[in-house]
Amino acid sequence: MKSIPTTKSPHTFAEFTTRKGARIFRIPMQAFPGFWAYAYLVFVNDLIVLIDTGSGFGDCNEQLMAGFEQVRTRFGLGAHVDALDYILITHGHIDHIGGLAYLTKNTDAKVGIHELDLRNLTNYEERILVSVRRLREFLIEAGVGDEKREEIIRVYEINKALFSSVPVDFTFSANGMKLEERFEFLHVPGHSAGHVIIRLDDYLFCGDHVLNGISPHQWPEKLTMNMGLGHYLDSLDKLDAWAGDNVTLTLSGHNEAIEDVHDRIKQIKQIHAQRLERTLQILSTPRTIAEVSSQLFGKVEGYDILLSVEEAGAHVEYLYQRGLLGISNIEEIEQGGVPLLYERINDSVAEQVRICC
Repeated sequence: MKSIPTTKSPHTFAEFTTRKGARIFRIPMQAFPGFWAYAYLVFVNDLIVLIDTGSGFGDCNEQLMAGFEQVRTRFGLGAHVDALDYILITHGHIDHIGGLAYLTKNTDAKVGIHELDLRNLTNYEERILVSVRRLREFLIEAGVGDEKREEIIRVYEINKALFSSVPVDFTFSANGMKLEERFEFLHVPGHSAGHVIIRLDDYLFCGDHVLNGISPHQWPEKLTMNMGLGHYLDSLDKLDAWAGDNVTLTLSGHNEAIEDVHDRIKQIKQIHAQRLERTLQILSTPRTIAEVSSQLFGKVEGYDILLSVEEAGAHVEYLYQRGLLGISNIEEIEQGGVPLLYERINDSVAEQVRICC
C-alpha cells in the first residue's frame, strides 16, 4: 500500500492493488465537521467504478474531485467523473450517498444499490418523513424529555435535509448479486437494511459493517425493519463465512483498512456481548432506555445524544426480543405517552438464553 498524506485531512489518500491487478484509490472527505469518510475509485479491466460518494456537505464534493485529480496527475489514469461506468453504494446513509446529487449531474454512470435501501435514494423525502415520525415515537418511549427530544429531531432533520431523491439504474439482487466479471455482493443487514459487502478479487469493501477501532452504530429495528442488533450479529456471521481464507484486505467507509477481518468480527461481537451483559446488570431495577444510555455511555452532547439512545435501544430491544427483559409499567403505558420501563426477568427459562456471540 502506498499512502500519500493530504494537507487538510487526518485521513490519507492511498493506492491499493488486488492480486489480479485491479487498482483502487482511497479518497478521504470530511463528510461532516470532524467526521471523515472514504470513497474508493476502482480501475478494473476497462471499467472505472466509484464505491460510495461522501456526504456532499461542505467541501466534500470538492475533496472527492481533488482525489480524482490526484489519480490523474500522480498515476496518469483517466479519472474523470464523466468516464465513470458505475457508482456502487454500500448502504443508503447520507455520508455514503450524499455526493450522488452532484455526481449524477456530471456523469452517465449507472448507479446501483441493494433493494432494501433503494427508497433511501429514489424516495428520500418520503423516507425522512416516515423516519422522523418513528424517531419521535421511539424517543418518547425511551424516556427522552420534551425539550431534548425536539432538539434531537431538529438536528436529525438538518443533517438529512442535505440530500434529495436521485434515480437508480439497478439493484444488486436483481443483478444476481454480481456485476461484470469481478464484483460480488453480500447482503449484510443490521447497520442499514440494505447494507452490502462488495468483493473484488481478494479485497472487500465493507462500508460501515465492520470498522477498525470502533463498533459500527446500531439502531433498534423499531425504527427501520431489517436493522437492529440481531440482524447485525447474524450478518457478522454471514460475512465471516463468506470472506473465507482468501481476503487480503478489507477497506471500510471511515477508518483504516482491516488486515484480518475474521479477528475484527470476533472483537466486535465481544464488544456487543459485554454491552448486553452490562445492560442486563443495569436493568436489575426498572429503567428507561434513556437511563440505560446514560449508564452505558455517560454524559454526551449534540448528535451523540441521539446515537447513544439509539445504541442503548438496540441492545434493550435485542434482550427484550429474546425474553430476557419485561416491561414493568404496563398499566401506565396503556394510558399512552409515557416511557417504557424495562426490567430484567429472572426465571429458569430466561437464565437458559444465550445472549450472543
